[in-house]
Amino acid sequence: MTERQAVAHSAPACDAALTHAFGLLGRRWNGVIIGALVDGPAGFAELRRATGGISDSVLSERLGQLAEAGIVVRDVDPGPPVAVRYRLAPPGEALAPVLRDLGDWAREHLPA
Repeated sequence: MTERQAVAHSAPACDAALTHAFGLLGRRWNGVIIGALVDGPAGFAELRRATGGISDSVLSERLGQLAEAGIVVRDVDPGPPVAVRYRLAPPGEALAPVLRDLGDWAREHLPA
């Protein structure tokens, strides 16, 4: 292992990366929203139905946070009528297998 690899994989560096990731993904609804977009782009109402129980204001706030983090892209079709769709950006697409693995782990190890 090179010195650079040792630094990149030191406990403090890994803890900081995980803390940063869970700070974003651990916020209520963010993982569910990302999971809903894994199958492809969706409009606001579709996402609201897919997430079940989220308020419009919280969904809007979370989509803004995910877009600011570069996980989600907001596409606006000027229409008429104006249409807004959300899709995963490449970093969000990279989360798809991680979310699948996490779901598999939860089904196997967490009580229903």
